[in-house]
Amino acid sequence: KVSIVPNSWWTIAGNPNLGNLTGKHQQPVDFALWQAGDGTWQVESCIRGTLCKGHTRLFFRWEGKKLTDTNWTPKGVAMSSDPKVGEPACGLQAPFVFTKDNLYHMVYGDWDGICHATSKDGKHFTRVIVNGTSQMFSQGKGANTRDPVVLPLPQQNGPTLWNIYYTAYPGGVGQDFVRTSVDLQNWSQGTTVARGGSAGSGRFSSECPFVFWHQPSQHYYLFRTQHYGENAQTSVYASRNPFDFGVDAGAPKHFVTHLPVAAPEIHFIDGVWYIACLKPQLNGIHIGRLEFSKL
Repeated sequence: KVSIVPNSWWTIAGNPNLGNLTGKHQQPVDFALWQAGDGTWQVESCIRGTLCKGHTRLFFRWEGKKLTDTNWTPKGVAMSSDPKVGEPACGLQAPFVFTKDNLYHMVYGDWDGICHATSKDGKHFTRVIVNGTSQMFSQGKGANTRDPVVLPLPQQNGPTLWNIYYTAYPGGVGQDFVRTSVDLQNWSQGTTVARGGSAGSGRFSSECPFVFWHQPSQHYYLFRTQHYGENAQTSVYASRNPFDFGVDAGAPKHFVTHLPVAAPEIHFIDGVWYIACLKPQLNGIHIGRLEFSKL
């Protein structure tokens, strides 16, 4: 069983002032949460509905001294799309940040595919450009490949295998995919790890996939979002195999529960499970505590 501890929420970020790019109906949506090199906490969110011409999206960053602080300090626009490296105008989506080889790595969507940037301090990121583009891969034009999350899988013999999970809707069918790499540059072809079940298979049935390892239960968990806002819904799946969380008829046996949240990130810090997600009004980001218990 997975549940949210009642009354455990605190707000870390609100709806930012973007100056002349501020949109009347803008909303903070998918985000990344991580600890920078100086020990401060960072949250960087895609802001949609701005006056940025195109897909209306850009990244904004906040900083907190401690994870448990409220109302972190706004640090400004962190990244906007760069058409010179093939990114559609104002189409940045869903960053995720992790570390490898003393570097911070950010993966993010550019509307059509998954891109890569790096940072030494965990605050200021520079795109990784290969053959004139920041995009590493895509599930195809029009599939809106987006929402990446990365999970390292240490191997007994050989280098760590890095799994990148993401969503897309080729042919209008929403699903979660995985690709693997040992160097974060050369990726396998995408294979489906989750689709259908009670979450459905519509275009937005598998958004914001977040995958992590839960040591006590010896299971991998997948959180995938269907709805944002007041009627938010994220479906939770569990599996001993990080390459299979249930596809179509296989989905029900992996299903755990629904949670009334959208775009969650899960973090295990100092013995405590935390869930960061969007506020129901889509006017900010908050953090609460998560519980795992046996049925």
